[in-house]
Amino acid sequence: MIRSMTGFGRGEFADEVSKVTVEIRAVNHRYLDIFVKMPRKYAFAEETIKASIKERLHRGKVEVNVTIDNIGQSDSDIRLDKELAGKYYEALSELAGSFEFGEESKVSLNLLSRMPDVIKATAADEDEEAVQRRLLEATSKALDDFCNMREVEGAKLAKDLSERAETVAKLKNMIEKRAPEIEKEYAEKFRARVNEILDGVYEVPEERVALEAAIFADKANITEELVRLDSHVAQLRSFLEKGGDEGIGKKIDFLIQEMNREANTIGSKSNDKEITSMMLDLKAEIEKIREQVQNIE
Repeated sequence: MIRSMTGFGRGEFADEVSKVTVEIRAVNHRYLDIFVKMPRKYAFAEETIKASIKERLHRGKVEVNVTIDNIGQSDSDIRLDKELAGKYYEALSELAGSFEFGEESKVSLNLLSRMPDVIKATAADEDEEAVQRRLLEATSKALDDFCNMREVEGAKLAKDLSERAETVAKLKNMIEKRAPEIEKEYAEKFRARVNEILDGVYEVPEERVALEAAIFADKANITEELVRLDSHVAQLRSFLEKGGDEGIGKKIDFLIQEMNREANTIGSKSNDKEITSMMLDLKAEIEKIREQVQNIE
């Protein structure tokens, strides 16, 4: 199945300790580029999250947003430094004894509690293995949701590309039908031009007209280009029917470049207004396919 690179997915996991929410967004990108935004204290799990995403995604600029709400316990611990508080008390008591401040000079609990680093809030110790398990559960659900959306969008892309491939095939057939007429028309134009120049004094032999037409036809021959274009269209249809391969978007992108090359050669060799007009329509359709292919993983 063809999959789009763009999409959004959301997954949640909750237990008695915490609730984890993971949101995944992705846009087009030539390679796989993953950016994870999560609380700093859980940064140890970032590579684990990236590894789980790499197992299922191959291209795209992916943004992952992780939020963790602790339910069963606070995510912070209070640490009291009694030794430091004692030193502050001794220093402040000594200062108070050196001067006559009166009753207000007594060292109070309120004052000590506000001294630097006596009481500190620190991150609570957590089971890293359990944290990673919760994150992976939520990430897996988000990936499921994300991939479902990509497949829906991919099906729409495949349908559009199939229709455009059909248009390319029709234009190719029209050019193929027109090509044999060019030699005949050139022969007629050549005969008329020479007769006009000679003004009936000398009649151009038919074999000479045929030779000139044959030389022109050889230079303007686009049979090989049409055959290759037909082959490329068939291969594009095959890719769209099978799909699902890793890097299928890159393969189709390369195929479209080859199709465009054949269209350019047809235009430069044909030397015919009708074929040139059809070739321009052909190139426009190929360009639309190329733009759509940029969305395929």
